[in-house]
Amino acid sequence: MLYLVPSPIGNLQDITLRALEVLKQVDVILAEDTRNSSRLLNHYQIIKPLSPYHQHNEHRVLHHLVDQLLQGKKMALLTDAGTPGVSDPAFLLVRECIKAGVVVECLPGATAFVPALVNSGLPMNRFAFEGFLPLKKGRQTLLKQLALETRTLVFYESPMRLVKTLDEMGEYFGRDRRCSVSRELTKMFEENQRGTLDEVCVYFREKGVKGEIVIVVEGRSEGRRRELEDEDE
Repeated sequence: MLYLVPSPIGNLQDITLRALEVLKQVDVILAEDTRNSSRLLNHYQIIKPLSPYHQHNEHRVLHHLVDQLLQGKKMALLTDAGTPGVSDPAFLLVRECIKAGVVVECLPGATAFVPALVNSGLPMNRFAFEGFLPLKKGRQTLLKQLALETRTLVFYESPMRLVKTLDEMGEYFGRDRRCSVSRELTKMFEENQRGTLDEVCVYFREKGVKGEIVIVVEGRSEGRRRELEDEDE
């Protein structure tokens, strides 16, 4: 059995009771970063063997892990923050487990883009999660494609690239496109800054940026609808 266990994105109290029970019962915990996972486990007094599983070793250890699971081991995959597989390692292991007939169970729980989307004030009935934009190759091409997307768009970004990304989105999407930037979700200094891409870009350029970032941008149809309404007035 392989369990995918979501971990808190900031506030340690956001882990579920079921997740704690699973972590207590498994034979080994696969950790994206053993230091981060140790802090969580120590907080809840859970003592279990930890084994590194991250993007730099997942290909190398993949088949060994599947063999161990087939021999009856119970494992939990725990990434640094949020749900495994959502901009974090998990896909390769899940795919191989399914091929080998290993039971995979994903627990519900924390993931950063959901609260950011819900409190953005932008439409939630249809949205596209894009994760991190490419750093170089394909970045401009993807932004041009996404400029035509009618669904609400959700991105992850690092603090050092936030201002540049907002500026580029303004260039390709239109600087009056509405957006919301959520920073340090669930933590003491959580912040949700809303406005146009241009307004939010100026705000963070002047203030500076720290913490984990989620960007939510309205889809093209909403922006066009507002333009038509303004023209009618």
